[in-house]
Amino acid sequence: MDTELFDPGQFQAELALKSSPIAAFKKAIAQADSVLQARFTGGRDIHKLIHDRAWFIDQILSQAWNRLACASDPGIALLAVGGYGRGELHPHSDIDLLILLREGNADSYRDSIEQFLMLLWDIGLEVGQSVRSVEDCAQEARADITVITNLMESRTLAGAESLRQAMMQAISSEHMWSDAEFFRAKRAEQQARHAKFNDTEYNLEPNVKSSPGGLRDIQTIGWVALRHFGTNDLRELVDQGFLNEPEYNILASGRAYLWKVRFALHTLAGRAEDRLLFDHQRTLAQLLGYEDSDAKLAVERFMQKYYRVVMSLSELNDLLMQHFEEILLRNAEAADIRPLNARFRVRNHYIEVTHPQVFKRTPFALLEIFVLMAQNPEIRGVRADSIRLLRDHRHLIDDKFRSDIRNTSLFIELLRCQEGIHRNLRRMNRYGILGRYLPEFGKIVGQMQHDLFHIYTVDAHTLNLIKHLRKLGRPDYQEKYPLAWRIFCRLPKPDLLYIAGLYHDIAKGRGGDHSELGKVDAEAFCQRHQLPAWDSHLVGWLVENHLLMSTTAQRKDISDPDVIHDFAVKMGNQVRLDYLYVLTIADINATNPTLWNSWRASLLRQLYTETKRALRRGLENPPDREEQIRQTQQAAVDILVRAGVDEDDAEALWSELGEDYFLRHTASDVAWHTEAIAQHPNRNGPLVLMRETAQREFEGATQIFIYTPEQNDLFAVTAAAMDQLNLNIQDARIITSTSRFSLDTYIVLDADGGSIGDNPERIRQIKHGLIEALSEPDDYPSIIQRRVPRQLKHFAFDPEVTIFNDHSGQHTILELSAPDRPGLLARMGKIFLDFEISVQNAKIVTLGERVDDVFVLTDSNNQPLSDPQLCQRLQSTIIKTLGSSAQRTDNSPPSQIAIGP
Repeated sequence: MDTELFDPGQFQAELALKSSPIAAFKKAIAQADSVLQARFTGGRDIHKLIHDRAWFIDQILSQAWNRLACASDPGIALLAVGGYGRGELHPHSDIDLLILLREGNADSYRDSIEQFLMLLWDIGLEVGQSVRSVEDCAQEARADITVITNLMESRTLAGAESLRQAMMQAISSEHMWSDAEFFRAKRAEQQARHAKFNDTEYNLEPNVKSSPGGLRDIQTIGWVALRHFGTNDLRELVDQGFLNEPEYNILASGRAYLWKVRFALHTLAGRAEDRLLFDHQRTLAQLLGYEDSDAKLAVERFMQKYYRVVMSLSELNDLLMQHFEEILLRNAEAADIRPLNARFRVRNHYIEVTHPQVFKRTPFALLEIFVLMAQNPEIRGVRADSIRLLRDHRHLIDDKFRSDIRNTSLFIELLRCQEGIHRNLRRMNRYGILGRYLPEFGKIVGQMQHDLFHIYTVDAHTLNLIKHLRKLGRPDYQEKYPLAWRIFCRLPKPDLLYIAGLYHDIAKGRGGDHSELGKVDAEAFCQRHQLPAWDSHLVGWLVENHLLMSTTAQRKDISDPDVIHDFAVKMGNQVRLDYLYVLTIADINATNPTLWNSWRASLLRQLYTETKRALRRGLENPPDREEQIRQTQQAAVDILVRAGVDEDDAEALWSELGEDYFLRHTASDVAWHTEAIAQHPNRNGPLVLMRETAQREFEGATQIFIYTPEQNDLFAVTAAAMDQLNLNIQDARIITSTSRFSLDTYIVLDADGGSIGDNPERIRQIKHGLIEALSEPDDYPSIIQRRVPRQLKHFAFDPEVTIFNDHSGQHTILELSAPDRPGLLARMGKIFLDFEISVQNAKIVTLGERVDDVFVLTDSNNQPLSDPQLCQRLQSTIIKTLGSSAQRTDNSPPSQIAIGP
């Protein structure tokens, strides 16, 4: 009797003092909650806490039941079912009750049942209840797997135990749901539940109870075991020979860890919250004792521990569910056995060892089994007993094993297989083999980055990248990734790409530049696996430069010939360019599915194409700007003449434009602009044109061209108007003619990340909105005050602003890194307007919860910003306007100002 948690004598005294029992019950519950919270904070064993709460609720319910007139009636009983039936309760878990009747005579007990339930609701207990006879239970259980699962874990709280025994007999496997049928249903239930979480343990906001590897998976093992063995006690399953001691320890310790997390989560949320939302992750990390380090935040350390726990539980769940399948479903099957070699054979489509000593006698078989599965894609997986042997012998993978030429050859052979590379690397990771064979990979298992950009842990992202690389070689991906597909199909050694993919993020979480550190690890791998020097250098170069192409495409003006030439110099040759392009496509897609959009596709394709042209021309032949301008103008003239536009009129307009216009636009765009301007009836009013940037279905964005008299607030007004129109600006090119007209090009995506497409109504809406805003510049569009999405709220950090003059001394560059917020670009436009600053160019990049934008600026006289105090005020204003009082969440360098070329 735990009198600190519940003292029956004191409770009865409280009842005697009160006119209504509600106050006494509520006082007892409040006191118990306080005691349990203090015990949790004090480090009480979580098993004891969970059972303590269930015991306390037992006492409260018994007290409430005993007040009823029917309390001693042998025809009615109160049962705990479900999780409460197991004697497990978290602070806000549902209290599932069954009021069980011997006969179907609920009406005779109606007043007592209503009185009982009303009291429970009045005292604040969250109960889920049903009233059924024994026969009702049998009928419901026969029809619904969820019902029988709940009833199987029942306990009698009050009334005759014989009633529960009669119910248990009625729902036994003799009458319904044989062991095999029950297993099939629970397996299907688990598969459907896992599918809701994309079959991964690594969701950014996982569900402690329902996600793969969560508490429900442990419970599923218990339910199937209960149906088959008559017990769901994990220790008894060891005695039955179903679990071994290490597996029992994984299940028991994993459940205890998840219970601890769930208990804390319920306490923090103040409700039955099982999702590890960003709202709670940082506080939970602190509550559970994690601290920041130089390389990792406390929340990252906490989540890595969580992911490693659920991954080990998922691995064990796979093994045990397959073990059940073999016991319950396949024992009666005729064995179809096909030998593979002296060590392995295939039994009914699953690979198994030929004898239990295989891994001990021939350790190289620890890798060979995965090569065999890749070479024989009809094999569905590994038999449970062989998975267990794999787990039991993975300790044999040591430095000597890693240096053995038989093992290094097997691993390279796996990477050169025609099929099954990703699938078997994933199996190796799941069974703990990959992290043993590549210890550097083992360090990133379960490692997350606390942001919205990287939605997978580092190991999951890495294997996802391999999967995307493999897809790029499939014919059905030719339409979606046409250029990448053609390049991949002609790569001389795709296996080098897989190695670079394995190592590109291998050094995440160590501190320092992960690209440089990863290069060292990748080259060591190549040396250990005896790859030729050329292969090793390429792999190391790819790892070191794996971010170069995406950052160049997204942050630099790739219409500038000098930018292309500099990038081509870094590439050095066509082979590197080909490998890096394919790696970049796969990396973006594997990081976050929402990152790959039409605009990024077109940027990367343009950068690849222009760099390929520069390499063919020769790096010793830098681009001739004047020749490029001349070629663009001549090609534009040819288009215009065919359209009936006078060449002299075109050249008259062009004479008012600078060189940058022709460098930053294609001949097609120049002709399009020129023809529209020539036909524009109102030269003093704005002209707005729209079209797709490319014809490919999957690679295009929407281009908006604006021709209007120059005004100081042009960028600010345009950005605010586009924000109101739910358009996301990706790129802005601002050209001012000598006649004081602006020719501005904006590349935009719709709010969902796609191009506007052929949608006449939407196009009319956008054109009308922009013309209206630009025609009345004094009526500045209000900046929409949208609600910040929930997830973004938890990534508040001070903006970082870097201001410097470019190497030519003609412009000022402002680089902004800030939390993504609705209306951010419109606010930046308003700031520039207030400071009388003109925007000449802008590159807009959104990466999860963060924006990394680059603005090319001049003052009102079209000169670079030269006043350090002005720049200081500009920087302070941006930080104040976009900033947050929240503490910085990263170790980024402070904002900087560097005036001067």
